[in-house]
Amino acid sequence: MKPWTEEWVERAEEDWAAVNLLSSSAPLDLAGIVCFHAQQCVEKYLKGRLAEAGTGFGKTHDLVFLLDLALPLEPGWAAFRSDLARLSTAAVAYRYPGPAATATDLTAAAAACRAFRNAARLALGL
Repeated sequence: MKPWTEEWVERAEEDWAAVNLLSSSAPLDLAGIVCFHAQQCVEKYLKGRLAEAGTGFGKTHDLVFLLDLALPLEPGWAAFRSDLARLSTAAVAYRYPGPAATATDLTAAAAACRAFRNAARLALGL
């Protein structure tokens, strides 16, 4: 694995640790931060896979855009499209005044993150 990919994976795993720690004991008022870290974990795994393949991706938090770039490399990841579309909103929506994440959002974000993380780690040989 390329060193740059390893860095993306390390940062993704930091977010994954936050998802696990906070979702197991988080009060509802921390649901937004759990959703944010779930989004960040998925984003970093997508960027890691793209970096490993030498595919540029620019600066974006849009998981569907990143997924579309990754699909030629990992066609099976198309199954994650709807979950990633919903999770993509957590990059910004819950970080500022406006809609708040719910317990249902937290559960869905953690599950989507877990499933995608497993697929990404498999694709990266981890």
